[in-house]
Amino acid sequence: MSILSQLEHRVLILDGAMGTMIQKYKLTETDYRGKRFADNKSNLKGCMDLLVLTKSEIIADLHEQYLEAGADIISSNTFNATTVSLADYDLQHLAYELNVEAAKLARCCADKFTAKNPQKPRFVAGSMGPTNRSLSLSPKANDLGFRTITFDEMADTYAEQAEGLIVGGVDVLLVETVFDTLNAKAALFAIQNVFEKLGKTLPIMVSVTLEKNGRNLSGQTIQAFVESLSHVSLLSIGLNCSFGVKHIRPHLEELSKISFAELAKGSVSPFYTSAYPNAGLPNQLGEYDETPETMAIYVEAILKKKMVNIIGGCCGTTPEHIAKYAEIIAKYEPRKCRDFIPQSVHSTL
Repeated sequence: MSILSQLEHRVLILDGAMGTMIQKYKLTETDYRGKRFADNKSNLKGCMDLLVLTKSEIIADLHEQYLEAGADIISSNTFNATTVSLADYDLQHLAYELNVEAAKLARCCADKFTAKNPQKPRFVAGSMGPTNRSLSLSPKANDLGFRTITFDEMADTYAEQAEGLIVGGVDVLLVETVFDTLNAKAALFAIQNVFEKLGKTLPIMVSVTLEKNGRNLSGQTIQAFVESLSHVSLLSIGLNCSFGVKHIRPHLEELSKISFAELAKGSVSPFYTSAYPNAGLPNQLGEYDETPETMAIYVEAILKKKMVNIIGGCCGTTPEHIAKYAEIIAKYEPRKCRDFIPQSVHSTL
């Protein structure tokens, strides 16, 4: 069963946070190094992508916790597994290997749960984070034209990641937490080149993170963001991270309307919508206050209005959050293209 066919029948659940769940293990420098990197010259604590090689049992356990909670899609532990981001730890040479191994690990976990219940197939999304560089913004206030990386360099690093994820066996590529639209365009350009190289295509999901003003860090509104990516056929466009489900809801409603408007214009590939917000913002202790019960109130309101096709969690969310969403989703029909009413869309945009 394909992820596309499943989206026509039900709202799919994406997993929750990986990074904040890993932090609960309170891993040491020695844990991150393992035997293979015991003599590495750089400090490796905090390089969570490396745990696929040095603490794979922890990553597998987290994948399975989310699958047990009801997640239909789990994300590979590759958010920062690019040469650009791994350079902070002098591990850029591991980028391809980390993506392949992370994808294989998630694939094994997903297949295990699909075998248990073939009527509820599980999928793997290859996580492609925004990197720690920006193509649109200068890090120097007195030199606004300065950039630390070129478009071609960014595309190359994303191409290596995408190829590793595909070879490792993911079902879909997830370009996520987009704060800079030009970075996302470099990722999509790279993905298209990798598809051509491998002679294989996969569905692509894109998810943007917004400031409280409803724009991403490079200044685009939701409408402008969608238009910027309209040249690529996407499975979904969504919102993640940001400032919690309560505050993300109006922007998600706008995105849903834009999606239907694209359909009204006769778009060749109207996209599905997704949302996986934070459990609020971190408090003074760095903890997240939104419980599964409090977030569920807003998630249910989103499902009632049929705003999303894919729902999940970002920073601070846990398997308990995902299990709560699974209870709620069972009550509601999925958001389908047939629900679209042209007159209402045109009157509200």
